Amino acid sequence: MTHARLRLGAAAERLVRSRLERDGWRTVVTNARSRSGEIDLIVLDGTTLVFVEVKAGRLGGRAGPERPAHAVDRRKAARLRRLAREWLYSTPSRPRASGYRFDVVGVTYDGDRVADYEHIRGAF
Repeated sequence: MTHARLRLGAAAERLVRSRLERDGWRTVVTNARSRSGEIDLIVLDGTTLVFVEVKAGRLGGRAGPERPAHAVDRRKAARLRRLAREWLYSTPSRPRASGYRFDVVGVTYDGDRVADYEHIRGAF
């Protein structure tokens, strides 16, 4: 992955985190890593623990998905579920939650400006 692509992804993750926190969500972990991969954000939406996958792209760029739901296929969703299970089992100090959910947030940039922001709750 190129430096430009990594910077774009990091900027999108910061934007998503900021918007979620502004809406009253509480960040639990950013970039939860394991040998199997990474979960971009883990947040609390009220009492629901939400595992958030952030997808970033540029208008007209081949790397940017038109819609974030299309960027997370069955294989990626299964991997995220596995990563979430691993995190839950390895984090006994995690916050209590009434339920769990997987959201996908897509951020599309036009230059440095956010052209589109799409948050799909319960994406899979």
